[in-house]
Amino acid sequence: MVATGFPSLLQAFFTDRLLGQRRASPNTVAGYRDSFRLLFHFAKERLGRAPSNLTIEDLNVSFIGDFLDHLENRRKNSARTRNIRLAAIHSFFQYVAFEEPAPALLCQRILAMPAKRHERRPIEFLNREEIDALLGAADLSTWIGRRDRTLLLLTVQTGRRVSELISLTCQDVVLGTGAHVHCQGKGRKHRCTPLRPETAKMLKAWMRERHGRPDDPLFASIRGGKLSRDAVERLAEKYISIAADKCQSLKRKNVSPHALRHSAAMDPLQNGVDRTVIALWLGHESVETTQIYLHAD
Repeated sequence: MVATGFPSLLQAFFTDRLLGQRRASPNTVAGYRDSFRLLFHFAKERLGRAPSNLTIEDLNVSFIGDFLDHLENRRKNSARTRNIRLAAIHSFFQYVAFEEPAPALLCQRILAMPAKRHERRPIEFLNREEIDALLGAADLSTWIGRRDRTLLLLTVQTGRRVSELISLTCQDVVLGTGAHVHCQGKGRKHRCTPLRPETAKMLKAWMRERHGRPDDPLFASIRGGKLSRDAVERLAEKYISIAADKCQSLKRKNVSPHALRHSAAMDPLQNGVDRTVIALWLGHESVETTQIYLHAD
């Protein structure tokens, strides 16, 4: 068998497949990049070769299996993290299978490697009392407090991911009849979510105060730039801590911004909204992803 050029295929996978065809988000690209960096370190240790000297044939089932074991046993990665790394490898070999017919059998064997079963962690979400306590924790006498309460309310109503929240611009909010908010989610897919009257009212007041241009960040930092992911995580942690003094049940929960997204899914589900509609609002690629919320309450 003629050795296939691994470096050129990997470069084409990132530039042509991920960035060109799939228009993958920066977070997705970074996750795939990290997976292959770990693979390169393992190959250097196991095979004594630099990435530029690897071939597709080096990455056989035995090697990939040993790499996954290395992640779990030596790096102490969870089964979930292991599966994320395997998903990146699968995606690459799916691309190779279409581009290079020679290693077709190798690709087939790699793609047949199963993800490892693991226990799903219980979904953390807030009930109505806890949500009210969280929203009431912001100091509305300050600009930051008004910004943060609007951000938190939008999160628990629409279930926006942190990456989606910080990417929102003023023009993404449509007020008036049929008020809704646009966003670009995973895979650069566009969607819009209707706004409740309470959320629309607060957004209207915030945008009047914000007085930003259409392409300005909806939720800006003090300096006027886009909020960072860390900033959103810190503000969520801050207000959960404040709210927990009045709502004791919050002290027993590990509340992250993603838990607020879960809360946005649970409320309409408990009120009889069809899960296919919820899947559209949340940007789930499959209704099966939304299915897990049925067993959370």
